[in-house]
Amino acid sequence: MLKKDFWFDLPQRLIAQQPVSPRDAARLLCMDRQSGTLSHHVFRDLVSLLHAGDLLVVNDSKVLAARLIGRKEPTGAVCEVLLLRQMQGDVWECLAKPGKRMQPGTRLSFGDGSLRAVIQKTLPDGGKLVLFEYDTPTLYEKLDLFGQMPLPPYITRRLKDQDQYQTVYAKELGSAAAPTAGLHFTPGLIDALKAQGVQFAKVTLHVGLGTFRPVKEERVEDHVMHTEWYSISEGAADMIRRAKADGRRVIAVGTTSCRTLEAAAARYGEICACSGNTDIFLYPGSSFACIDGLITNFHLPESTLIMLVAAFCGYENTMAAYKAAVRENYRFFSFGDAMMIV
Repeated sequence: MLKKDFWFDLPQRLIAQQPVSPRDAARLLCMDRQSGTLSHHVFRDLVSLLHAGDLLVVNDSKVLAARLIGRKEPTGAVCEVLLLRQMQGDVWECLAKPGKRMQPGTRLSFGDGSLRAVIQKTLPDGGKLVLFEYDTPTLYEKLDLFGQMPLPPYITRRLKDQDQYQTVYAKELGSAAAPTAGLHFTPGLIDALKAQGVQFAKVTLHVGLGTFRPVKEERVEDHVMHTEWYSISEGAADMIRRAKADGRRVIAVGTTSCRTLEAAAARYGEICACSGNTDIFLYPGSSFACIDGLITNFHLPESTLIMLVAAFCGYENTMAAYKAAVRENYRFFSFGDAMMIV
């Protein structure tokens, strides 16, 4: 397939700039992936839409306040560093601005000067390896003090509360972007779902900014996917295996949970306790060995994320659903509305 096959017209007004409140008041478009039939709901309707025994698999990765605004030493010129991935010790892969003026050896200072860094290397894709220096037990304390949430470029408003860009079950620090399908859950909705017999399993995939990088190749299959770290505990693996054995539905909350499960299934032939890096790319023609359903947001035209949706429920179904979402004024992208495919 061609990249242009996944284009659709999206009015700027439908790009959500802030989340709805309460979170579970977001709209929910449901699709029967066999027939393509659509129905319109709100997210809290999951209580009536899901069945006792359904297993929701969520990504408990927590977003780092990974955007740092600082100054170059000794000139004082303003600079920006965005932490993407911890490489080894205090060395992180980062995006840096202005990149061309931040060559190896450049020293940086953030906040009150108690967080400093030096550029070690420029990577082939233009990213930087950056060594951080600080006076706290870990770097995370400094990020809490001086960092900002790394919102996607299409969100232009600053958050009133940085927790708006965290899921209520976020635990494992490491993401450069939120697993946004999970942003719609509230503690009350989770309790209501559990009370009716819906189960929850947690996996971890640290979301990288590669999620937002555009597909440049014209042929979809020529695209090289970014790599992200994931982990599945023995407890989560056991819950998923039991659900599959019992014929109960395993529903991934978000494309990151989906990629975690399908990567593990492809590598090991089953869901087992494991961790590692994955660059799995799911697009039409890919097969799914684990999930029976997917809860996800509405994604960018020509992105790997809409391609994953099309792989799961079919190309025609996907494009028809997106046209319906535009027509019905659903809100798109990270703070937008949701879609459930079963």
